Amino acid sequence: MDIADVMQTIGVNARAAARGLATASAAAKETALLAAADAVWAQRADILAANAKDLAFGADKGLSPAMMDRLMLDEARIQGMVDGLRAVAAQSDPIGEVTESWTQPTGLHIRRVRTPIGVIGVIYESRPNVTADAGALCLKSGNAVILRGGSESFHSSTAIHACLEIGLVTAGLPKHAIQLIPTRDRAAVTAMLQAVDHIDVIVPRGGKGLVGLVQKEARVPVFAHLEGICHVYVDGAADLEKARRVILNAKTRRTGICGSAECLLVDRAFYDAHGDILIRDLIDAGVEVRGDASVAKTAGTVAASADDFGHEFLDMVIAAKVVDGVDAAIDHIRSFGSNHTDAILTEDDAVADKFFHQLDSAILMRNASTQFADGGEFGMGAEIGIATGKLHARGPVGAVQLTSFKYLVVGDGTVRA
Repeated sequence: MDIADVMQTIGVNARAAARGLATASAAAKETALLAAADAVWAQRADILAANAKDLAFGADKGLSPAMMDRLMLDEARIQGMVDGLRAVAAQSDPIGEVTESWTQPTGLHIRRVRTPIGVIGVIYESRPNVTADAGALCLKSGNAVILRGGSESFHSSTAIHACLEIGLVTAGLPKHAIQLIPTRDRAAVTAMLQAVDHIDVIVPRGGKGLVGLVQKEARVPVFAHLEGICHVYVDGAADLEKARRVILNAKTRRTGICGSAECLLVDRAFYDAHGDILIRDLIDAGVEVRGDASVAKTAGTVAASADDFGHEFLDMVIAAKVVDGVDAAIDHIRSFGSNHTDAILTEDDAVADKFFHQLDSAILMRNASTQFADGGEFGMGAEIGIATGKLHARGPVGAVQLTSFKYLVVGDGTVRA
């Protein structure tokens, strides 16, 4: 396979498809997404068979249990993909939405209207459901998309992509609106990062190695987050039972996702009042707790090294530290966080307000698990990723965030003095 030729063809086809999608009706896009959802469910046996090949490949590569969990599909997760496709289909079409309008003293009437970005490139690792999520969101927002799944999820992504193509054909939309690069060759990633003539923005979804590579080498603009170093701060005014529930969920529900808590900060006042109960809960759940001097007094913990704070474990491991109040917690998060998602557990409104106003993470939460850092949980149907930059898109990137805008200006023979 000549990668350069393949990528050139894919890019040209994507750009042509983007022109067609820009004027596609909302009804056609909805039809395509619903037909794709039906196809995913109808072909779930084939998807699971393809996933079994990927799981064997991942096991041979020695993927960690958390990474294998990311890769694994079962009927419930396929149902989740189907639900996501249908949820995106049911959303209002963002294209053509007037976000603002006004009339100038000159008589000009100006409207700002949502438009597609054009062609989106999505590079992702082991989670095959990203194929469905990214395809759906790009289609809903009128963008063509070029998908490059990870080598581990190659067979699963191919099977899911075939269902998305069925949806496009059913609705009479361009087949090349959603393309999957048909090779594991890493040269295809390099080609995407340099494809300024064909791709308008790259969205990397994966670990630090992948995202760092993309940010370093891309000539195409990037929406990305480098790491999900999510903190949970337990304030002195936190409710004990809420804290116990939230912390266990934030760490253990799924350890391999970017919304998993990686650092627990406990106010000394809470620690003095309730002892090490939160630490023991984590240990009892099978989590390795790497603690500072105060936390490490608890049997079963491990003394933390300097590198454990600011580290994305993506595993049943968490760093933990006792801090002197919310100001110390904020300072720690500013030093070691990644501007992804951070949470405070407190019943004190003033403390919560300080946490919200003095931190600049893309997502800040109060009395809720960081595992809710997900576009689906935000009502977006799905997400293409979490953006931690400050330009264009921030937080969960759904269909609306994959749009640009243009100004439509109407006069009546109006001339400028």
